[in-house]
Amino acid sequence: MSLRARLIAEFLGTFWLVFGGCGSAVLAAMFLTTSGAVAMNLGIGFVGASLAFGLTVMSMAYTIGHVSGCHLNPAVTLGLAAGGRFKFAEALPYIISQVLGSIAGACVLFLIASGKPGFSIDNTQAGAFATNGYAEFSPGGFGLFSCLLAEVVLTFFFLLIIMGSTDRRAPAGFAPMAIGLGLTLIHLIGIPVTNLSVNPARSTGPALIASGAALAQLWLFWVAPILGGILGGFFYESFLSGDSESKGG
Repeated sequence: MSLRARLIAEFLGTFWLVFGGCGSAVLAAMFLTTSGAVAMNLGIGFVGASLAFGLTVMSMAYTIGHVSGCHLNPAVTLGLAAGGRFKFAEALPYIISQVLGSIAGACVLFLIASGKPGFSIDNTQAGAFATNGYAEFSPGGFGLFSCLLAEVVLTFFFLLIIMGSTDRRAPAGFAPMAIGLGLTLIHLIGIPVTNLSVNPARSTGPALIASGAALAQLWLFWVAPILGGILGGFFYESFLSGDSESKGG
């Protein structure tokens, strides 16, 4: 498959991840309505948003996995490269396409969300426009170290899930399900901590729209996921892969 086709696939896949996952948080997490004199919340909450992120990745894995590998995430691209599953030379074009897809998805989401009367982004609040944050911008008020550790550990295990489920020894055809459900679980754990990133591209688009603290804190959501991804890819290749067994590892 040509690099051009793979980059287009990564752009579209990351667009869908941000538009679908962040869109569920912005448009549907809280949905207040009134029936008679009773106010009801019909929103999907943390569980629904977690499922939305998992479903976007699962659906794209089946759609473009055979085209680009469906990374949709700089931490995944670099983690797979560290694990010997991807060429480092092609990492930068992939990452650029992923970030552009995220920005495009966030822009379209903003255009839709801003059509609601009274819509505004309060970037003094945690999680504004599905952004990630730490300390006072963590949904649960978690400190910098807790947020950094959570992002590293959760991305580390995300890479283990990806590499394990796509290993040639794994049952064929189930990798998208394992990866999508794994990402759902990771969101269920991490949304209260950082609003969950594990993906620098996913964090970048919404942060650019919201600006303010989300943009100032964006560094953590590049550093921590990339560190966790590289560690996960290297660990799987070194200790769990068939190649390591054949070498006596």
